[in-house]
Amino acid sequence: MYSRPVPRGPLRRVAVTGSTHGNEMSGVSLVQHWRRAPEELQRPSFSALPVLANPRAAAACRRYVDLDLNRAFISTFLTARPQPDDPYEVTRARELNQLLGPKASSQAFDFVLDLHNTTANMGACFICNNADNVFTMHLCRYLQLQNPETLSHVYLYQKPEEESYSVDSLGLELGPQPQGVLRADLFTQMRTLVAQTLDFIELFNKGTTFPAFEMEAYRALDHVDFPRTEAGELAGAVHPRLQDRDFEALRPGEPIFQMFSGEDVLYRGPGTVYPVFINEAAYYEKGIAFISAEKLRFPVPALPAPAPAP
Repeated sequence: MYSRPVPRGPLRRVAVTGSTHGNEMSGVSLVQHWRRAPEELQRPSFSALPVLANPRAAAACRRYVDLDLNRAFISTFLTARPQPDDPYEVTRARELNQLLGPKASSQAFDFVLDLHNTTANMGACFICNNADNVFTMHLCRYLQLQNPETLSHVYLYQKPEEESYSVDSLGLELGPQPQGVLRADLFTQMRTLVAQTLDFIELFNKGTTFPAFEMEAYRALDHVDFPRTEAGELAGAVHPRLQDRDFEALRPGEPIFQMFSGEDVLYRGPGTVYPVFINEAAYYEKGIAFISAEKLRFPVPALPAPAPAP
């Protein structure tokens, strides 16, 4: 909740959160395991706190109880006077803000890793608010280098002047996995990525310097809804030629939807985009069939060793 672009000193207060969405079972199950066996998260220079972010949703195996917790960490909710009829996730966001924050303050945790699953074919996806955080960009690059056999992408979700709405410094998204289902392969993959994240923080704390490099990432542009009837009901589905092609180029004139009446709907945008979260089950309620993104390449400066701790 307070990840500096370039930390001034070693990172001491680290948290790993799961169940921000209560039916994304890899993170839920791992945090429950680590609460029983916290030594797995221990490193010589720090230890990470496992946090069950949305316990009511996890107990019910639902994405959320009243509203999406992953959209509740905004100042409008965090600073408002509590009311008896506040949605559960707003109350829980305030509790997490006290535990891990206050958000953006110097008293907040140095780094928060939030664990997610998606039903979309996203593979291993590292979700950051923007590209300005040098530490997080180096962490993403480290994870990519540690897993050369695994296709992974960096996704930047925050638009200019938009407040960050999630709890994390970095979101780890693995898919495809159905909601409410635990897959052993993704459980193991997420467990490995968390361990590697903690190893990177340990290397940094010990004084390792990381050289500059060039990063490839995808930045969110727009939300694309399904075709709908006048009554708002679905009139088509994601086209088979688009399904499961997350992070692949979509060019003008290529099909994006197949109408129930049989005809294809073609992409009419001005240029090539890269769809992500294609046909994500949780986004039907949000009116999103996929998110269009642009591909970026940008330099990331070297990450210097932290100043010695007092």
